[in-house]
Amino acid sequence: MHPQTLRQYDRIGLVSPGRTAGRGRRYSARDVAMLREVQRLSQEEGVNLAGIKRILELELENGALREQVGRLRSELEDMHVRLATSRRVFAAGASGDIVAVRPGQRPDRFPSSSGALVVWRPQR
Repeated sequence: MHPQTLRQYDRIGLVSPGRTAGRGRRYSARDVAMLREVQRLSQEEGVNLAGIKRILELELENGALREQVGRLRSELEDMHVRLATSRRVFAAGASGDIVAVRPGQRPDRFPSSSGALVVWRPQR
């Protein structure tokens, strides 16, 4: 590529090469791959530089979102495994709070020492 082309790509942010001590540009293997993709999109696909920049931004965003989806799927699978192996059951206790009970059991609705009877009558 022509040096002026490389300067323009750097100026508009398509690539961000490192710098040498003398302020010369130093391109990594990733930068070179990016430059080849920019050249391909420009010459073979006829995409202008603004379009190329947008395409590259969307590809980066897409990659980040795919990584996030992978992490969330992994967390969800871990949660399913934990819930499947967990033998705890939760129910509402006598005072309305949440209590853990063994599978197949019901919580005590009213404490045995209370002996209280609650009558409900609808208002007319």
